[in-house]
Formats: sequence, C-alpha cells, structure tokens
Amino acid sequence: MVNFKEDERLNVLNHSCAHMMAQAVKHLWPNAKFWVGPVVETGFYYDIDLGDKVINDEDIVAIEREMKKIAKDGKKIIRHEISKKEALEMFKDDPYKIDLITRMDEDTTTISIYSQGDFTDLCRGPHVDSVKECKNFKLLKFSGAYWKGDVANKVLQRIYGVCFPTEEELTAYLQELEDAKIRDHRKLGKELGIFMTHDLIGKGLPMYLPNGYIIWEELENYIKGKEKRLGYQHVLTPPLGTSDLYRTSGHLEHYKDSMFPMMEVEGEEFFLRPMNCPHHMMIYGNEIHSYRDLPIRIGEIARDCRFEASGSLKGIERARTFCQNDAHLFVTKEQIESEFKSVVNLILEVYKDLGITNYRFELSLRDPDDKVKYYPDDEMWNSAENILREVLNNIGISYEEKVGEAAFYGPKLDVQVKPAVGNEYTLSTCQLDFCLPMRFNLTYVDSDGTKKTPVVLHRAILGSIDRFIAYYLEERKGALPLWLSPVQVAILPVSNEHHSVYAHEVAAALKELDIRVLLDDRDEKLGYRMRESQTKKIPISLVIGNNEVENKTVTMRLYGHEDKETLPLAEFISSVSSKIKNRDLDL
Repeated sequence: MVNFKEDERLNVLNHSCAHMMAQAVKHLWPNAKFWVGPVVETGFYYDIDLGDKVINDEDIVAIEREMKKIAKDGKKIIRHEISKKEALEMFKDDPYKIDLITRMDEDTTTISIYSQGDFTDLCRGPHVDSVKECKNFKLLKFSGAYWKGDVANKVLQRIYGVCFPTEEELTAYLQELEDAKIRDHRKLGKELGIFMTHDLIGKGLPMYLPNGYIIWEELENYIKGKEKRLGYQHVLTPPLGTSDLYRTSGHLEHYKDSMFPMMEVEGEEFFLRPMNCPHHMMIYGNEIHSYRDLPIRIGEIARDCRFEASGSLKGIERARTFCQNDAHLFVTKEQIESEFKSVVNLILEVYKDLGITNYRFELSLRDPDDKVKYYPDDEMWNSAENILREVLNNIGISYEEKVGEAAFYGPKLDVQVKPAVGNEYTLSTCQLDFCLPMRFNLTYVDSDGTKKTPVVLHRAILGSIDRFIAYYLEERKGALPLWLSPVQVAILPVSNEHHSVYAHEVAAALKELDIRVLLDDRDEKLGYRMRESQTKKIPISLVIGNNEVENKTVTMRLYGHEDKETLPLAEFISSVSSKIKNRDLDL
C-alpha cells in the first residue's frame, strides 16, 4: 500500500488537501481554530478546535460537499513570507498558531503562509498550484485527539483523509482499504475465535482461544519437525533472568528501553527477557565441547516480553509478549558458510511449503559512525560483514544492503515480506554473532588442543509465531490450508431423525485419524448451517442425506465453491488424510 509521507508527489498533494479541508471546516464553523495538519503514512489529518462541537458522520458529508465546491472554484494557492512579528499579529486570536509561532527560534525568523481565496494558514509548504488539483479526495475517519498528545490538554477533533492526482488512483486505493478491512487479522481473529485481548489483562497481552491454539500447535509441530530433521536440539528456558545475565549479554546497555522494568525479589534483580540468546549461551556453556561436537543447534519456541509503546500495538502482529521460533547455532568459523546456507535453504523451503512468494532479502549492517548502538570492535564487524556478503554471493541470493539496521552484536540477513495489509516488515532473520560468545566466555577445544571461541548464528524462520499467524491470516483472508485449519471438516446431516446416526459414524471415522471435525446437527435449516460453515471458513463441508446414508457416501462442498461432489466415504477419508499429511495448500 502506498506511503503518502514518503511519496513526494502525494505528500505535497495531501498537504494541500489538508488545507482545503480546513478551509471547508472554516466555512461551516467560522469559529474553528486549527492546530496541525500533517501528512502521515496513510494520508493526512488536521486537528481542529470546534469548541463544544463533536464531529459526526453527517458533518463529514457536509465537509466533503464544501471541499468539492472549493476545488471546483479552483483558487490559486499563493505563498507569502512574513516576519515572526507579523505572524504573531496576523494570528493573535488563534492560541494554537501563536503557540507554534512563539516556539520558533528567533524573532528574525522568516515565516511562510499559504492563501487560497478566503483562507490563509501557517505552513512551511510546499503546496500544489491550485485547489483544483485536490479534487480527488476522500475523508476516511475522525476521532478525538489531545492537543500535543497530552491528556491534560483539551480534546481536539481530528479528521483523516486522502487525496490522489486522479479519480482512478483514489478508487483503487479505497478498494485496497476495503480489502484491508476484510483481511485485518484483528477482525478475523475475533470472527474465527482465534485470540482475544482485554484491558483487565493488559494492553498488548493477547490470549489464544481453542481455535487459535490449534493453529499455534500445528505451526510449532511443523517447524520443530523440520528442525529436528536438521539436527536441532530443543530446550525450554524461563522467560526472565537476572540483571547480571542481561548486563553480561549487553541487553541492559543496548536494549533496556524496550525491556519491562526491573523487578526486585529477595534482594535480587530480575527482568522479563526480551530475547532468548543469553539463556542459550548459558546452556552451551553448561558443558565442555570439542570441535567434533560442533555445530550445536539449540532451538526453542520461546516466550519473550518487550515493552512496546501502546500506540504501536496491533493485535498479535505487534504485542508485548510473543513466542519466537528461535534457535542458536554454535559453529566454527569454517562452518559459517555451510550453516548459514542451510538456514537460508530452510527459509526458502518453509516459504515454498506455505505458499509465501512476495519477499526479498536485506543484509543489515552496522553504521560505523555510531559508536553507541553497536558493540565497539571494528575488526569483528568487518570480518562478520564480509563473511555474510561472501556467503550470500556464493549462494546466489539477491539482496539489498541496509546500513544501520544490524543488531548491536552483529550483522544479519532479514527476509522482508510484503503483507496484504500494511507496510513491509521482517518475518525471518539470521544473524551472525562473534560478540556474545566472547562476552559469555564460551569455548570449544579445537583439534590442536587449544580453546577457541565459537561463532553463533541467531536465526528465526517463522520469526514470532504470533506475527506469523497474523501475517498468514491476512494473506489468506482467514481461509487457512486444510492442515492448519482449526476445524477441517464440518458434517451437516440434512435431518436429525434420519441422518444423524450415519453422520456420527462419519465423524467418528475422521476423528480416529485425528481429523478435526465439527458435527453440526442443530435443529436449523441446512442452508443456514451451510452458510455458517462457509462464514467460519471451514475447508470442507459434508452433507449427509438419504442417498449418502444408503450408499455410504458423503457429498462434499469446498470452502468458497458452490459445486458439490459425492464420494464413497473410504475414498473421501483417504483423500483428506493424504492432503493433511502432505500439508497441501489447495484442495
């Protein structure tokens, strides 16, 4: 989806449209006063003081009508430059503008204002030439917003909108927004009974309902199965640790702002863990290792906690507690290339299995000028970054370098996915680390009898399982593959009296094979129950009527299809079992 803030063309246009909206508001409510009207990633907004007036849906319609009149009139947008003194005089009756002006640096500051017909506003600009260019707009929503974001201040009326150069672009964008509403994992999560949140529990602390936990378990079993076949050993570690642990790892120095506050118990300091690497370092260090033992691959579906700002929280996509599909690979320098290649191949294999195609690779490097964020060892950083470049080039992976995006302890490979809703983000990652093994004094005995420090690869294939579920729900509009669906088969007997016994037989035969079944024999019309099955996005619905009872068959309807197919029960069971076992994406 387009980013209005970063697209220069749309940025200028939407900034101008925000002024046109303010002009329309001023026409309708002459006493209106305006705070700020910036362009944001999703369009523009303006914060407005309307006294005791609270904006409603009818007001939005009236504002849009007035905006259309202004755009049709086509007044030129004219820039003027005035002194700070002149600005203070011009806006003397507007406390919001006076606040902005008085906070400007010097009395000699030149200030720009923009005029369009009967409306003038304080603004740095730039703007389009005339309001006529702002005719393809739409006001999207409204809300209250505290002045300057301070709860002690007055609540202003905030109105959001978008503007495009052409009607076609506007229409396409509005359709994208409608599609995004349908796909939003928070909406789907509620409709499909996947997760819930409640302020009494705490913001950003989601709870998985039975349907959601089935999805969780299936993903956990899937990825752990792949890891076991590659020689991973899985562990279970506590979701907190002492301050000394995180002081040793460097998280207290580099990551404390994202950690929950310290807890003191019996004179000892504890933190909820933001990452799992310190625990895995300690597990490695619990035994003496020989070079023959390496690589050692320690994996865990691990619970982490990070204090995300409340404004950034979004369902299970961004929460304050989540589980990572985490692993740490302890290797020799000679094993880096083969193990890194194995991780990349696992990522590609998983993406193929799950039908993920819209992604790209980024090589995240340190900013050599940032001496605070990154571990101070130029030789280590240069070596680590060069090794990753060489490995990626040898593998033949296309990637983009990103300076300043590395973890504090080493460079990393990030896999960026383009979700169906919202902006691109990181799903999988593999990080090269020379730093933490040294900080924890980890060693192995080499072939010559000397002690060497292992290198660690931090990797997460599904990333956070929570975020992955959110991503996958939105990608598939909630219609998950058969193997991942909480309910795989719905059985709908036409009539309780005549068909229920056979329906129970079919359900029992499927359950015997661990196929997840919903037997819906409620005293409701078949059409109603079928619609409900489709609404719940159950992959397969089976209708049981007289013919099915007599012939020991089932009549199958797939989610999203109108057609039905009648099959012998044994053939259906064999087919469904095979598709689940093979984790087929499509039926």
